[in-house]
Amino acid sequence: MAAKPSIPKGTRDFSPVEMAKRNYIFNTIREVYHLYGFQQIETPSMEMLSTLMGKYGEEGDKLLFKIQNSGDYFSGITDEELLSRNAARLASKFCEKGLRYDLTVPFARYVVMHRDEISFPFKRYQIQPVWRADRPQKGRYREFYQCDADVVGSDSLLNEVELMQIIDTVFTRFQIRVCIKINNRKILSGIAEIIGESDKIVDITVAIDKLDKIGLENVNKELAAKGISEEAIRRLQPIILLQGSNEEKLATLKHVLAESETGLKGVEESEFIFSTLAVLGLRNAVELDLTLARGLNYYTGAIFEVKALDVQIGSITGGGRYDNLTGVFGMPGVSGVGISFGADRIFDVLNQLELYPKEAVNSSRLLFVNFGDKEMAYSMGYLQKVRQAGICAEIYPDVAKMKKQMSYANNKQIPFVAMAGENEMAAGKITLKNMESGEQSLVSVEELIAAVRK
Repeated sequence: MAAKPSIPKGTRDFSPVEMAKRNYIFNTIREVYHLYGFQQIETPSMEMLSTLMGKYGEEGDKLLFKIQNSGDYFSGITDEELLSRNAARLASKFCEKGLRYDLTVPFARYVVMHRDEISFPFKRYQIQPVWRADRPQKGRYREFYQCDADVVGSDSLLNEVELMQIIDTVFTRFQIRVCIKINNRKILSGIAEIIGESDKIVDITVAIDKLDKIGLENVNKELAAKGISEEAIRRLQPIILLQGSNEEKLATLKHVLAESETGLKGVEESEFIFSTLAVLGLRNAVELDLTLARGLNYYTGAIFEVKALDVQIGSITGGGRYDNLTGVFGMPGVSGVGISFGADRIFDVLNQLELYPKEAVNSSRLLFVNFGDKEMAYSMGYLQKVRQAGICAEIYPDVAKMKKQMSYANNKQIPFVAMAGENEMAAGKITLKNMESGEQSLVSVEELIAAVRK
């Protein structure tokens, strides 16, 4: 017997229902990006390894999927090199290309290659799969989609404001209640500076981030274990325990960071973002969160993260401001700010809260039953008019028992079934059945279209 087929670990098949749900997510995000003037681009699934290597750190390089060269990839390799079994060195000889690890580096490469065609500021979005040779586990896959939007070539904080509006609009459309958390790298740098521990910014933020989980005493112990002085920990307390409204928090920070030019700049940037958003009246909560420290190795200004309020799950959107996206490709000084929606986590949240609209999941609204050649020919005329009216409909292709055709409609969750027999054809009408209520009525094509649309 032939071996049962399988797929690579960390990848997934998606059923028609799952694809309908995923497309609802992608289409909603895409529509909102368009609403705010973002333009879509796509980049190849594979990039030159020279483009990818060295951009994600040593650990990131190990997670790149490398593509073996076609043809005689042994040519130019000595026996000595082969016998050395140096995997990294041999890979550099065997492989010139790799699958993209994220959408950010390919976007940077795109901007540099097409700089003469692009109008800056450049507002782009990208919804494509990425690949990482990570160890698969629950919620972590080797192939997954990213839904990125970035503005490059502008330092204006209005870009940050608009990205927060996009987040608010998307989750309002999904009917997911969220809290949009905002911080600023400059504020974190200022905090580390005024307590005399500038080189320990990552250790400080990692410890503070655990406040809700392990409590203040254990946070302080962890800070001490990282080599942070007792005096620095003491000066950090009012910051760790910062309470109140966003305005009150920023006022306290302005006082605490009075001696840090960098810190005050971060407070000023945050004040602009919060005050502008307050006027715009977002539907979701916006909060200054000093424990937010994602991407400290590349974010230089505002940092964003979105948490769902009604489901226990990690961040479902994130992003921030970066100063030198294209510098690694020889085009320095191009500042940018971006966000990325976590499509897989949003999928899980919508499932848990049962927030998918029926019309987004059910493809066909109407099934025509097939009783025979004459009835099929009669129904086809109705089917054509229904489709011309923009209603998704189909006809059962085979002459089969009524029970089988109705089971087909039930299995596909088709809400209406149309039937034409001798009586219907004689009357020039068709019988429409509502599969949910069980009600049947004899209708004209116009009445059928109105009923199915309603």
